[in-house]
Amino acid sequence: MKAFVFPGQGAQFPGMGKDLYEGYPSAREMFEKANVLLGFRITDIMFSGTDEELRQTRVTQPAIFLHSVILTAISGDAFAPAMVAGHSLGEFSALVAAGALSFEEGLALVAGRASAMQRACGINPSTMAAVLGMDDAVVEEVCAGLEGAVVPANYNSPGQIVISGTTEGVARATEELKNIGGKRIIPLSVSGGFHSPCMEPARLELEEAIRKAQFTRPVCPVYQNVTGMPVTEPAEIMANLIAQLTSPVRWTQTIQNMISDGATEFIEAGPGNVLQGLIRKISPAVTASALKAGS
Repeated sequence: MKAFVFPGQGAQFPGMGKDLYEGYPSAREMFEKANVLLGFRITDIMFSGTDEELRQTRVTQPAIFLHSVILTAISGDAFAPAMVAGHSLGEFSALVAAGALSFEEGLALVAGRASAMQRACGINPSTMAAVLGMDDAVVEEVCAGLEGAVVPANYNSPGQIVISGTTEGVARATEELKNIGGKRIIPLSVSGGFHSPCMEPARLELEEAIRKAQFTRPVCPVYQNVTGMPVTEPAEIMANLIAQLTSPVRWTQTIQNMISDGATEFIEAGPGNVLQGLIRKISPAVTASALKAGS
């Protein structure tokens, strides 16, 4: 059973999507539509911009979304999912690819999400750090002792969890984790504490936009970050999407649930191969590969 997964922020690279634009007229049409809807030529930055330009949140998130969604759109019968999931931002790509949300509304929500998150970062100075080689329960216990200043944000794979919160909270958690044996705690180069209470201003802003969007039943179950469980009802999809910005990404649980429900082959739709690596760590028994244009 095939499961398609969609990457989040961090999967971008200079030149991303150029092959799709040049090789497929329908892809070119979608990219040009995006340029108009966004009000700037994101394709110029994607195809020939620098790393620094591409790392701007207002560019990064729509760029990854566009690459993923356009790739699935031009893949024809190769995109035939029994289930889908997306990591953080990738959940929007998954919803559009599965038909729960239109391309235009999905892009508008992603662009609005990026702007809202950037504003929230200015309101609440915050950050994130990756904790490697420690049990989730240990990390959770340390975070709980700091009373909301820092929380588990991404359950990426067994032994890989990301914490997020105020700058001070993450620093204190890092110190405490090192004191109890943590050897690899890596500060992340991010603009803020995503998937933590620090994103509450962005959640409120995005909620209004999500409630105005038109959601329909997807063609297959969407396993959402907040619960890691399959969802098909539009109202439930919306509620989980609203909660996503301040809730952890339960990626390990999501992949485990998809496998329990019959997934044997995972295909990553979008730039990079980060999710393939995480999936292999979660379960070596399944296959993980990349969706190729026109395949």
